[in-house]
Amino acid sequence: MLVASPSALTQTRELGGTGELLDGVAALVGEGVVLKSQLTQGVAMATRNFRAFQAQLPPQQRRQLPPLSVLEEQVLEQLILEEIQLQRARTFGIIVGDDVLNQFLAAGAQGSGITLEQMPAALAAEGIDYTAFRQEARDQMMLEQLRQRDVVVNIVVAPREMELCLDRSTLSASQELDYNISHILIGLPSSATREEVDEAQSRVNEISQRLQDGDSFAELALTYSDAQTALEGGSLGWRGGALLPTLFANTVVAMSEGDHSEPIQSASGFHIVRLNESRGAAPVMIDQLQIRHILVEPTEVLDDSNAELRLWGIYEQILNGDDFGTVAQSVSDDTVSATDGGDMGWVDPGAFVPEFEEVIAGLEIGELSEPFRTRFGWHIAEVLDSRSFDTTELTKERNCVEQIRASKAEEEEELWLRRIRDEAFVEVRM
Repeated sequence: MLVASPSALTQTRELGGTGELLDGVAALVGEGVVLKSQLTQGVAMATRNFRAFQAQLPPQQRRQLPPLSVLEEQVLEQLILEEIQLQRARTFGIIVGDDVLNQFLAAGAQGSGITLEQMPAALAAEGIDYTAFRQEARDQMMLEQLRQRDVVVNIVVAPREMELCLDRSTLSASQELDYNISHILIGLPSSATREEVDEAQSRVNEISQRLQDGDSFAELALTYSDAQTALEGGSLGWRGGALLPTLFANTVVAMSEGDHSEPIQSASGFHIVRLNESRGAAPVMIDQLQIRHILVEPTEVLDDSNAELRLWGIYEQILNGDDFGTVAQSVSDDTVSATDGGDMGWVDPGAFVPEFEEVIAGLEIGELSEPFRTRFGWHIAEVLDSRSFDTTELTKERNCVEQIRASKAEEEEELWLRRIRDEAFVEVRM
């Protein structure tokens, strides 16, 4: 693992008037800055990730670390874009409070088999500062909210688009395959001149020729790509056939593994896509539960203790023979499920908050839980049935919605990033 030496870190700092070391500025961005220490840390992280990725490859496919100047340029541009977006998010009042952040981190900790309270020590053992980790997580959540606000929310899936997608999904065997693809983007400004278009086309043609001559796609992506995946060698990972960006879809499904496309022009620039691997897609089976519940919410009038006592009374009623559905219709504060006698229908794993999931996971079919607390109030729940459900057709419909959104979102996000980058004041101090 590469760790920046004390001398290297010192070089990113400058002496202040009092003789104290001050962090140097790598770039001025709007009303903020990107610090040299951020750049140093980013390059170190990119180096670690690159080496970890290479270690997973067969020896004959491994590549050398790119020159430091290339890594610095890529990392600095990503830090600039992130700072622009964070400033924009704050302008629109997008914030992530501690409660929301803690819920997000707790879910991540649970996935690693630890609690939120154990996370600082676990991160420290890996040499990661918990405070910095929390801030990075908060920033990424803010950026995702901004992306939803500025890009995704403006994308509409038209009925005709949905119909055509489902038709293609039924008729085309390619939709039943998954594709592992990589991507190089030579970007264009939002208001590119003819000279800028010609220059970008010349660059992408040169890259295309180098690929034909046998140069590594990953190294060329790392060195030249303007896409957000450049530091991952251009990797877009596995995509279902229905989730391939429209810009690439027809090209990718006609390619053989290891092939790369000719340059493809779009509003955001020139693209080259590579098919790394493909594989057959299996039926999508999910173990579902049919759940019903009764909720009593604490209020200003009914405090938490009395809400619990009230639900214990309801629980005794049902144990003594009262019909669950009838009682739920009368008393449950979950107005959506109450109309169906508390029935929440068939639900997928992970559909509920962890406190609810934990209780229903321990119930047998037909077993009524004792009252328990979640962030929403006091519940009693019953598992009515279970099934292993083939969601392939439903998944196709969801995939079509996601495909249409993703095909538009990727292009729209690139255009959006270029636009806000062009509009921002940036002065590189390196």
